[in-house]
Amino acid sequence: MADPSVQPGKRKREEEEKKEESVLAPGPEGDKAPVGNGTAASARFPFSGFRLQKVLKESSRDKIIFLHGKVNETSGDGDGDGDDAVVILEKTPFQVDQVAQLLLGSPELQLQFSNDIYSTYNLFPPKLLSDIKTTVVYPATEKHLKKYLRQDLHLVRETGDDYKNITLPYLDSQSLSIQWVYNILEKKAEADRIVFENPDPLDGFVLIPDLKWNQKQLDDLYLIAICHRRGIKSLRELTGEHLPLLRNILQQGQEAIQQRYQVKEERLRVYLHYQPSYYHLHVHFTALGFEAPGSGVERAHLLTDVIENLECDPDYYQHRTLTFALRADEPLLKLFQEAKKN
Repeated sequence: MADPSVQPGKRKREEEEKKEESVLAPGPEGDKAPVGNGTAASARFPFSGFRLQKVLKESSRDKIIFLHGKVNETSGDGDGDGDDAVVILEKTPFQVDQVAQLLLGSPELQLQFSNDIYSTYNLFPPKLLSDIKTTVVYPATEKHLKKYLRQDLHLVRETGDDYKNITLPYLDSQSLSIQWVYNILEKKAEADRIVFENPDPLDGFVLIPDLKWNQKQLDDLYLIAICHRRGIKSLRELTGEHLPLLRNILQQGQEAIQQRYQVKEERLRVYLHYQPSYYHLHVHFTALGFEAPGSGVERAHLLTDVIENLECDPDYYQHRTLTFALRADEPLLKLFQEAKKN
């Protein structure tokens, strides 16, 4: 017999969660069963425990928060003997084909206020519709912590000489590992996520969904084209020699996206970042209506414009002054500031 002290809405929700848990329960192999990228099987974090150290950054508008925590602590007394990890929690976008389920039956509601025809509630969705996208960076280094820490930004105007004399020596002095990029290109990781590949070693590329896109709706479509050719750090090093590669990425990338997702080229924003987040040439494909991070004018360069500029002047990006933003704590900003004083 049901407990009369339990509210009907709460009881209903508990029953729904039990049903969902039975659907999601692991098979006989439990969580040891082999799991490929993008599956819905249960999983565990690659660490134990999480003791919050600091909220690095948060945005109420974007419904995202960046957390720094200590994990794998042995003493349990908070003396900081564990490893550093960054965990990013982000509310996932609504899925059009499932959103109506939120209002079916008798959803659990809490009234916030009511005035004439207007009322506001807190609605508690069933488990299957309340997921939070969680990104883990572990083990996290000091560079990762600084990367996600909220900082004031400063605009820098970099000439061709500035790149040769300031930026490039600084990049060469850093130990910036991009092994994860090579793992994708060599099919050692994420091979099952590849949407399209042109295998040509000079003018080919791999097209793969960006990890910021959960692939459940097209409003925030986001894919990355990573070129097979190594040694091209960024937009700054492109010349007329690279036009066949760039044309392949633009044309074949758009065709692959239209074939897979039925999104036409006029609804895509295709661009490069300068400065990029990692120094191996790659191109971003996003839905035109999606305000993707880094799509602002101080960082994004449309691929069509890049191609046209190189067609007019093969060395355009060798001498063109480029504007970009640097965070207040970045050593490169200090190098630019010191150069201006001299």
